[in-house]
Amino acid sequence: MAATLNQANTAWVLTSTALVLFMTIPGLSLFYGGLVRSKNVLSVLMQCFSITCLVSILWLAGAYSFIFADGGDWQGFIGGAEKMFVPDMGTASLTGDIPETVYFMFQMTFAIITPALIVGGFAERMKFSSMLWFSALWLILVYTPVCHWLWGGGWLAQLGAKDFAGGIVIHVNAGVAALVAALVMGPRRGFPTTAMPPHNMTMVVTGAGMLWFGWFGFNGGSALTSNGNAGMAIAVTHIAAAAGSLTWMSIEWLRFGKPSVLGIVTGMVAGLGTITPASGFVGPFGGLVIGIIAGTVCFYATQYVKRRLKIDDSLDVFPVHGVGGCIGSILTGVFAADSLGGLGLAGISMQEQVGVQALAVLATAAWSAVFSYLALKVIDMAIGLRVSEDIEVEGLDIGLHEETGYHNL
Repeated sequence: MAATLNQANTAWVLTSTALVLFMTIPGLSLFYGGLVRSKNVLSVLMQCFSITCLVSILWLAGAYSFIFADGGDWQGFIGGAEKMFVPDMGTASLTGDIPETVYFMFQMTFAIITPALIVGGFAERMKFSSMLWFSALWLILVYTPVCHWLWGGGWLAQLGAKDFAGGIVIHVNAGVAALVAALVMGPRRGFPTTAMPPHNMTMVVTGAGMLWFGWFGFNGGSALTSNGNAGMAIAVTHIAAAAGSLTWMSIEWLRFGKPSVLGIVTGMVAGLGTITPASGFVGPFGGLVIGIIAGTVCFYATQYVKRRLKIDDSLDVFPVHGVGGCIGSILTGVFAADSLGGLGLAGISMQEQVGVQALAVLATAAWSAVFSYLALKVIDMAIGLRVSEDIEVEGLDIGLHEETGYHNL
């Protein structure tokens, strides 16, 4: 029986597409822009904006095809080339019961935000040209195969790995890449002895609010249908965000005597990132517990990475997104069980599902680490990764773009 268009599902995924793009521009842009020093605010906004444009063209040229087209004998590892520049995609083409154009655009917005997340790992010190080359290579070498493994019918999907909206594909993948970038680039000048607080917390909170809002499309839209599954995904997303925020705030309050605005919004992002892989598989109880665990573990991960290991992952991409993605992906195998209010494990045991989830996390982390490192090293040998000392001290806004975010400074 031929598939027929479902207008309600189409309208919901269209809306979700706009919400997910809104997460990058302006949500993530403002969130990251406020977290850096004032002399680098435009550089971060420029990076997020340019990544959006660059990934959009690469998606059309071939990334979409090598994720979602039939890979034939290579299907377990990578898709095929038949959808490069989408020659057969017209207004009547369907993916399931929604237009393929809508599915194409929805998946593109996920591909856009993933390399944009990595910006936080090397903020305030990478050349703009190097950032563009790295984002392009990373999309091709890392995002495309990993996304195919899980969402394009690849080997992890065949094993039964669950990743509803990108805990592995996006958060583990980008978090590990950001950690590798921070290690390869080295710390910002003055780290860790010089204080480098966010220059504009109002901008940070505004961006955080946009991320929370957009995440309803991120997770709820991944159902690809306007039914109770999408509604549950949104409900658990909201619960996890609230629980992560309050948990992070409470720990910080107890440890340091005062709750911070930065802490409560970072806890929100931790809760959102951690619930992402589980959002379509767990119930409200699972969302609550996952949010509490996210706020606790990600808080201590940020302290450990910067204070103990002294790694300058500038905007805490790995301890929040990477660690949160790992936790959420593995806990999906636990809280998806119907005995814990989830939607069930499709006939396998909890232990088996947790094992598959752990394998997916490890495989993705290893692939991302190796190929992120290789991409960075090749770019470093070709054109160099880091701006000069003079530009870093003066600020990337003036040094790279001949502009300033604030003319009165």
